[in-house]
Amino acid sequence: MARAENKVTAGPTAQMVANLARKLRVRKGWTQEQLGSELGFSGAAVSAMETLAQPASDDMLVQLERVLGDGMDIFEDARVPVRLEKFPEQFKDFAPLEQHAVVLQMYETLVINGLFQTEEYARALIGGGYPPLPEQRVEELVQARMERQALFDRQPVASIELILEEAVLRRVIGSPEIMRQQLRHLITCAHRRNVTLQVLPLECGTDGEYAGDRGGMTLVETPDHDHLAFLEVQGEGLLISDPAKVSTYAQRYAKIRAQALDPRESLGLIEELAGEQR
Repeated sequence: MARAENKVTAGPTAQMVANLARKLRVRKGWTQEQLGSELGFSGAAVSAMETLAQPASDDMLVQLERVLGDGMDIFEDARVPVRLEKFPEQFKDFAPLEQHAVVLQMYETLVINGLFQTEEYARALIGGGYPPLPEQRVEELVQARMERQALFDRQPVASIELILEEAVLRRVIGSPEIMRQQLRHLITCAHRRNVTLQVLPLECGTDGEYAGDRGGMTLVETPDHDHLAFLEVQGEGLLISDPAKVSTYAQRYAKIRAQALDPRESLGLIEELAGEQR
């Protein structure tokens, strides 16, 4: 059964989907179990969607359109806004920019970037954060994070660059096995033709130069070829559009990239660390 806070915090699109799905189900004379059977989900999953205990997943929306949509694309059109409603407040403005980006350039200093996380790593990271979140909200955030990864296979293809601090690769999140699988996932991602993955080594700075000292960043080029910067720290998100400021971030990112291991060396280090995780 849905908790009271779920009904209050659920976004308007999720509420619309729940109400419409229930009304269309009742019109057909189906129970929740019968609708679940048609969708390929359990009756409990349908109940959770209708009562807003768990907003419809992307897969469920696809099946709702097939079974109940009647060619009107109502559930299809709800996929993007439902996905956006699941994100933390500080990420909502940036999420659509990410999904439509022509170029993404990311530098991470603390954890694996969300686009590159495995489900198990994401669950351990989100579930282990502070303040603690209800399990239902953890699962919602994990699901939303996994759905972001559709960007990798989007057409037209996006150019995606990620620079990771070596310390991120060595920090075990969840368990050694979860971390080993995460590193192997990074290796798989690095072999994608639209992905460039580099590592900023721990010894960077020993010669007096370290361009990454001000923290992580994400640079975005939009389909209209506008250039933006996004910063996320301590649960706050900052989207920067001022050309002069974005230029400074771009120059800093270029310096970080120049100080990082090249893609082949970076892949070798990740492969080595994946073998070391016990």
